[in-house]
Amino acid sequence: MSRYVVSFMKDVLGGNGRQIEVCQKTLEIDAHSEGEATELAKQKFCKAEQLCEWSLHADRIQIKVADFPS
Repeated sequence: MSRYVVSFMKDVLGGNGRQIEVCQKTLEIDAHSEGEATELAKQKFCKAEQLCEWSLHADRIQIKVADFPS
């Protein structure tokens, strides 16, 4: 099993009127694959934010293999 760092990202307008990328939440997930980690992270994000769909608060998901031991 590997550990993944999953970030939920959203594009918003900054104070200067330019679009910036903001991280809504980052989760560490233990999973057998990147796909499984993504699905588990979606579930945890929805539960934490009391949402029925993750894309209501984020535009995209970034996932990376953690570079530290689990």
